[in-house]
Amino acid sequence: MKKFKKTLALCLTVFVVMLMAACGAKPANGSSGTFIGESKGKNGKIKVEVKIENAEIKDIKVVENHESDFTKNVFEQIPKNIIAANSTDIDVIAGATLTSNAIIEAVKDAVKKSGITLAAKKASTTEAKAEDTSTDIVIIGAGGAGLSAAIEATNNGAKVIVVEKNSFMGGNTNFATGGMNAAGTKYQEAKGIKDSPELFYKDTMAGGHNKNNPELLKVLTEKSAETLYWLESLGANLSTISRSGGQSADRLHTAPGGVPVGGHLMGVFEKKIKELGIDVRLNTKAIEILSEGNRVTGIKVQTSKGQVYTINAKAVIIASGGFGANQEMVTKYRPDLKGFGTTNQPGATGDAFAMVEKLDVALVDMKEIQTHPTVVPVKNELITEGVRGEGAILVNRAGKRFINELETRDVVSQAILKQEGKTAFLVFDQGIVDRMASIKKYKDAGLLKEASTIKELAGKIGVNADELEKTINTYNEYFEAKKDKEFGRRVLAEELTKAPFYAVEVGPAIHHTMGGIKINTNAQVLNNSGRVIEGLYAAGEVTGGVHGGNRIGGNAVADITVFGRIAGQNAAKYVK
Repeated sequence: MKKFKKTLALCLTVFVVMLMAACGAKPANGSSGTFIGESKGKNGKIKVEVKIENAEIKDIKVVENHESDFTKNVFEQIPKNIIAANSTDIDVIAGATLTSNAIIEAVKDAVKKSGITLAAKKASTTEAKAEDTSTDIVIIGAGGAGLSAAIEATNNGAKVIVVEKNSFMGGNTNFATGGMNAAGTKYQEAKGIKDSPELFYKDTMAGGHNKNNPELLKVLTEKSAETLYWLESLGANLSTISRSGGQSADRLHTAPGGVPVGGHLMGVFEKKIKELGIDVRLNTKAIEILSEGNRVTGIKVQTSKGQVYTINAKAVIIASGGFGANQEMVTKYRPDLKGFGTTNQPGATGDAFAMVEKLDVALVDMKEIQTHPTVVPVKNELITEGVRGEGAILVNRAGKRFINELETRDVVSQAILKQEGKTAFLVFDQGIVDRMASIKKYKDAGLLKEASTIKELAGKIGVNADELEKTINTYNEYFEAKKDKEFGRRVLAEELTKAPFYAVEVGPAIHHTMGGIKINTNAQVLNNSGRVIEGLYAAGEVTGGVHGGNRIGGNAVADITVFGRIAGQNAAKYVK
């Protein structure tokens, strides 16, 4: 009997030890094991597996994450830095602070569960010596405009270097969710949609309150279809047709299944950049544009380690984006926007504007700053306009609609600000979720309220249930009649009848800066005397004049690609 008890006790001991190891408990030697850690990222849970041997982190594997594709470099670099330092006390990556911190917190959680005290060591700071170099064209910014320019310049025989201050490519392009406006395309024709560059021009000029530069706008609209086909030649698929606010025809070309257009295009651009062998230097910030007289001669850059060197070039293309994340600049031009949130990535700080001052570069429309109407308060998560385009409605706290949801962004923003609480609720059904892949990330991030009935949904968001049911029923009647009697909404995509039903609280946030560097139709930069600065080009949100007083949804992707290509083509001609 005693022998049996001893055997049983031994088995129980072995079982407990095995159970502790399986649960990530501290092993007997107190310095080795594999442990699971978790934290919350921007779009949901981040889970890591941390291997520790003799009080040193040997490996970190990310086993679950729901972050955007453009953060993949962050998921590679942060674990490497933690392992190198054997510590979670490391710097975050510029432009990806939230994701960096989430990975660090997940590793911290794993280490805490291990009960092991890490022996911190100084991370290696060895970095190849930054040396001056030369190229034909240097491009500031690796977003959609900069990469479009780089690809076209390379295809036209120029040697190109692209510098990007962030640790990843994409900039605000990574956050583009809707699509690209283009008129007179084969996809519109196949669906019997009557559209033309002339109608596209008319809609955009009206949407921009007639403040758009007519010559630039003509180029944008006339080259939109051609540029769409160019993107497809690189591997993009923008064959699905939808509509955003302020348009009189379906011309928003999106990726199938409602996949966010920015991530889709960046995947295409990155593949092409690699294929062409274009030199893209991340963590490299442009700090000065060099010039002799009225001609640019290159730029000075600074690495993440503080090293400064010169890139001599025959031409410079500025594609560094806008200043929507620079609260000081925003309030300088628009004091009324003080305290507003922003949908922009942290790197959208308008660095180029300080660099071009000594060149006497002309600026236009700097006060024209757009707010996007459907942004989740505090979290600053943009709910794409495509959700409204597919049939979602906006209701106030009384459960009533108050605006044509497909009006221009400035009009919808102002209407929301007039409601109680200065926010509203975007309401939609499972049918819209089924048609739009981009909604999945909103669910994963816990942004949506979900209910099996409209009455239940009303209770979850705190609006009048009877009025919300009445509003939904009335909207469905308008769909059947193909006429919105209250607000004149032209596109009633589908009925809101398929459970479950969803809602998300939204309000305006700074989204796009329409003003910027003055360019001509060749994407050449002009000074305050109207003279072309030799060898200097610009494209994308860093420029002004294209969008006037308000940007139509879907025109940003058209802008960055149309004028990015033009800048690359003309810079390549200039340097020959």
